[in-house]
Amino acid sequence: MNRPGIIDRTGAIFLIVVLAAAVLIPASNLLLPPGNPLHVPDYMIPLLGKYLAYALLAVAVDLVWGYCGVLSLGHGAFFALGGYAMGMYLMRQIGPRGVYGNPVLPDFMVFLNYKELPWFWQGFDIFPFAMLMVVLVPGALAFVFGWFAFRSRVTGVYLSIITQAMTFALMLAFFRNDMGFGGNNGLTDFKDILGFPISAPSTRLVLFVASALALAAGYLLCRALVTSKYGKVLVAVRDTESRTRFLGYRVENYKLVAWVLSAMLAGVAGALYVPQVGIINPSEFAPAQSIEMVIWVAVGGRGTLVGAALGALIVNAGKTWFTGVFPEAWLFGLGALFVLVTLFLPKGVLGLASSISERWKARRTAPTPSPEPAE
Repeated sequence: MNRPGIIDRTGAIFLIVVLAAAVLIPASNLLLPPGNPLHVPDYMIPLLGKYLAYALLAVAVDLVWGYCGVLSLGHGAFFALGGYAMGMYLMRQIGPRGVYGNPVLPDFMVFLNYKELPWFWQGFDIFPFAMLMVVLVPGALAFVFGWFAFRSRVTGVYLSIITQAMTFALMLAFFRNDMGFGGNNGLTDFKDILGFPISAPSTRLVLFVASALALAAGYLLCRALVTSKYGKVLVAVRDTESRTRFLGYRVENYKLVAWVLSAMLAGVAGALYVPQVGIINPSEFAPAQSIEMVIWVAVGGRGTLVGAALGALIVNAGKTWFTGVFPEAWLFGLGALFVLVTLFLPKGVLGLASSISERWKARRTAPTPSPEPAE
């Protein structure tokens, strides 16, 4: 049997759209005058970049939920840790331009009477080191958590609850001022990234393009994984874990690899999110954030990767509009959306589109009934 291609038709369309957006949106912002209806204003660039970072996060969640059967309610922890790693780099770039003018200590440390920079802040003034921590810190936490959880054969709702407890515990820890991460205010007031003003329109365009490229690369990596022999075993683990274990596969190892890779991708998404939003605080660890990520995947289509990214874009675009019009009712609307999708669109928006397309093709290819001969 021939191995199916890594990129299918849906994936090819998705990549074309993402890469086209990486070119056309900056071009529209730079080349078209503000009065042109196709002009993308400056304030929209970081908003769209945030959506792309969320789409990468949704792909990471879909890798473990859609293909591994692990419903994670704690991926906000990995996303936030990647964001904090980026935030620590950005804070170190402020230098003497802070409110207190300290060339080494961030403002919140001066305010809290820190005498020296904590050891775990060392090295974050170096961009390659900070980017390494963006993937290593979430990956290390995921490895330790997954090593014990999967080898203990914790599955189902119990595993989901434990992941939620993990991110809740981290949220409580990061709220403490003595943790050295800014307490409830978090990290903010960023100035530069790689020497470029972070609020400059050109920098925001570069960050948007980087988010689009990261989304495309993350999708390709996950797609290559799930279409490989490893991916086939992963799907078998999702569908019948006990039978796969009986056949001799080390199920916990397959889960662990997908879990760690997913955490690393979530960390990259968090690192892209922070400079475009301008802040990272403990609220990103909140369990509600992780639950919302699962809703993105369900809305778009679980087990499709493309659907997960599409669901993140749809839900967050709707959130931006809905919170502006009915801010108090957003959570009720989100809950209703999840219930409706579960009941009427179990395969998500992408599954609905595929079903409509297949029906349309079936009608086109159906033979036309020949007329009955006249008597």
